Amino acid sequence: MKKLVIYYSFEGNTKLLSQIIAQNLDADILEINPKDEVKRKGFMKYLWGGKSVFMKEKPELEPISIDIDEYDLLIIGTPVWAGTFTPALRTFFDKYDIKNKKIFLFCTHNGGPGKTLENMKSELDMNNVIGVKDFVNVSKNIEVNKNIAEKWVEEIKYKHNI
Repeated sequence: MKKLVIYYSFEGNTKLLSQIIAQNLDADILEINPKDEVKRKGFMKYLWGGKSVFMKEKPELEPISIDIDEYDLLIIGTPVWAGTFTPALRTFFDKYDIKNKKIFLFCTHNGGPGKTLENMKSELDMNNVIGVKDFVNVSKNIEVNKNIAEKWVEEIKYKHNI
């Protein structure tokens, strides 16, 4: 079974967990990168991110060199922006017709997952979403979240014979 971890990360939290998950699951990894993303700091990143979500923006992405159709299992991660997944993933879901895959979803946040995981599920309705996980305050509790991610992967492997 070919496995792929797909993620977008703004501040590095989702990237860190994606790397841990990919390593422990022996999966390939794909980072989604917008072409013209401006890294904002402080309060402006929340205004910019919130506006992007509410306006349902679809930023142009850097090209990817991986054929997603070759993979049986996808693990998709995102930070939570304004209670949902990021605009980069909105573009990704719109651009790539993902069907008939086993999928696990995860998100990173500092407050609550909002409807992130439910919204991602609805974008992937032609698939079998078999697990979800949210990670809280990753940058403040790196070791705790690493351990949670490793245990989650072990659970995935055990329960789903992966």
